[in-house]
This record gives sequence, C-alpha cells and structure tokens, in this order.
Amino acid sequence: MSRTVSRAYAEVAVGEELPELPIPLTRTMIVATALASRDYQDVHHDPALAEERGSKDVFMNILTTNGLVDRYVTSWAGPAARVKAIRIRLGAPNYPGDTMVLTGTVSAKHDDGHRVEIAVRGVNAIGPHVTGTVVVQLPAARERGGAA
Repeated sequence: MSRTVSRAYAEVAVGEELPELPIPLTRTMIVATALASRDYQDVHHDPALAEERGSKDVFMNILTTNGLVDRYVTSWAGPAARVKAIRIRLGAPNYPGDTMVLTGTVSAKHDDGHRVEIAVRGVNAIGPHVTGTVVVQLPAARERGGAA
C-alpha cells in the first residue's frame, strides 16, 4: 500500500475509504516493538507475569499501536504527507496469534492548511483494538517521494 507519489489535497474526498491493512500479530513483533519503544512492562514480554496480572498472554503496547496507525495513514497519503495529530483509544488487547485489520475513512477536509481527517479503526478477533482520528496535511498538488 505504500505510495511513492503523495496524494494531493484536491483529489481526496470525504467518505473515501482507505484500503484494509491486515497486520499479523506475532509474539516476536509484540515483544520486539515493546522493547524497541523502551516499554519494559512485563505484560508486553513475559507471558507468565502477564497471566499473573490477569491477561491471557502478552499484549501489544500503545506505542506500537500508535506507530502502526501512523504507518497505515502515511502509507496511503504518501511521503509528502505530514501528520499533524493522532488521537487513539485502545479497546481489546492485541494478542499473539491474531491479526489486526486496520481500516480508515476520510471523515473531514479543512482547506486551511490542506488538512485531512481520517477515522481509523483496528479490529482483531476479540473486537476493536484501536479507534481514533489521524489528521494529515497534504500537498496542494501531487508530489513525488524519494531521494532528492
């Protein structure tokens, strides 16, 4: 889904749906991304301690979820897009062995600053893991990405 040409503000319409992005949730990914973001809470890397604390297994941390939401929207928008805000709320945990499917819809456009709001949702087998809004600033015209 990653683009090399950025979306232009004028070509985006309210109601436009972003393509689905399934993300396999492996134990390695959950543990590695928690540690990479310096989140050493045991519920993100130690199954026995996670169970002791009432969880069925380790689960994804919010920093990873935030990064995946950012990646989802910027892959759709292209390399010239600038993230202005991410507002997310967590729900059902992301456990190893499941798949989270991210979906999004353009919910608003703001001519001042060429800002586009995207309602984002990530659902796993238990239910909604993440819901929220991402605001991106898009170029007025199409721009190519890549090295200068």
